[in-house]
Amino acid sequence: MALASARARGPALKVMAANEAADAKLLGRLADWCDSFSPFVALDPQGLLLDVTGSSHLFGGELAMLERLRAALKHQGFAVTAALAGSATAARALARYCDGLIVPPGADQAAMAGLPVEALALEPAITQALRRAGLKKVGQVAARSRAELTARFGAAMVSQLDNALGKAEIPISPRLKLPPYRVERRFAEPVAIEDFMLATIKQLAGHLAKLLEERGEGARALEAVFFRADGAIRRIAIETGAPSRDPAILERLFREKLGALADPLDPGFGFDLIRLEALHTEACRSEANDLGSSAVDEKEIRHLIDRLAARFGSHRVLAFRPNDTHIPENAFAAVPAQYAPASKLAWESVRSPQEAPQRPLRLMIPEPVSMLPGMRFRWRGVVHAVRHREGPERIAMEWWRALSDSKGGGPARDYFRLEDEEGRRFWLYRENGARWFLHGVFA
Repeated sequence: MALASARARGPALKVMAANEAADAKLLGRLADWCDSFSPFVALDPQGLLLDVTGSSHLFGGELAMLERLRAALKHQGFAVTAALAGSATAARALARYCDGLIVPPGADQAAMAGLPVEALALEPAITQALRRAGLKKVGQVAARSRAELTARFGAAMVSQLDNALGKAEIPISPRLKLPPYRVERRFAEPVAIEDFMLATIKQLAGHLAKLLEERGEGARALEAVFFRADGAIRRIAIETGAPSRDPAILERLFREKLGALADPLDPGFGFDLIRLEALHTEACRSEANDLGSSAVDEKEIRHLIDRLAARFGSHRVLAFRPNDTHIPENAFAAVPAQYAPASKLAWESVRSPQEAPQRPLRLMIPEPVSMLPGMRFRWRGVVHAVRHREGPERIAMEWWRALSDSKGGGPARDYFRLEDEEGRRFWLYRENGARWFLHGVFA
């Protein structure tokens, strides 16, 4: 309806500019909440589409499910119309023109026959042409031959008509990817106590463990989804360094994660559904095969890494892995410990147990220094007098890598270990026989 016509009918009509971005964000939030009714939820220009095949019995039948869905959305402050049909196109049309209708299987055509042709949501030019031809009802359009309609309006229009009549169906594309495993628990009354929620997660992890054990798998990434009574949703995800299905360990990781949240989990009026999903799984061998103290120690280290990652983030818990290169700054790589693969290279010892360290424990980005007369150098504005010096140790850059990357091909370096009069030890190198750089400081 034109705005002028609407204002003529309702002079007190409140008008505000459309905000498509805000509408899309709100619709996405509602789609997340509708995931508690069906995992197959798709966005639609005029609302939401849910494929409830096989899930309506969980709510006491189709009618009870539809009424519960409408009541919950109205409780959240929305004006909602809904219908259930055998095809997405028919359900969309019936929700607009026959609110609350549930179409029996195979009766989509009969239900759509009496609706105006606008219910097909065709292009405005096609809808206007159908009305000029006297075809004002969907049933009148369906009675015409498909060849005639195709020749006049194109195959796309006929395909959309058949979808609305239940003669053809295009499956909806779920907004979220369905996880391999998921278990959930609904509550007759919303819950708000954190210990009870963690106990529920542990119980769900036990059910999930049985499913994983049947297929010899363990979870590497899990997500707990909390559906609040007012429609808000909160997702809490954890990851493990190795496949796991121990409920106690998983519950402990979620406890660590909840305790470290910058934005605490606000239960509001309580959560009426808690779901646990295994987002990523891998083959898992039985822990009974791991014998010996080394296996036990390795398991304890994995659990410690998982707990630290859950509390501080996996990007903050790092492990060092050796690289096949002799360039000091490239000899190792720091990678997230949860994802660090077993290295095929061994750490190379550069000194005997009785020797002083040959390399600093931690390297710096090379900083230029100025060499002064009398065995002195200036670094960061401070002059250091050298008392002892060891070197040079020449390290040539890897010229063969110059063609493929920037990690090699540079000038050779002559490294020196220097000790000043106060006992501080530095690792410097000379490049091209002229420029000096400080590369590390010994502890």
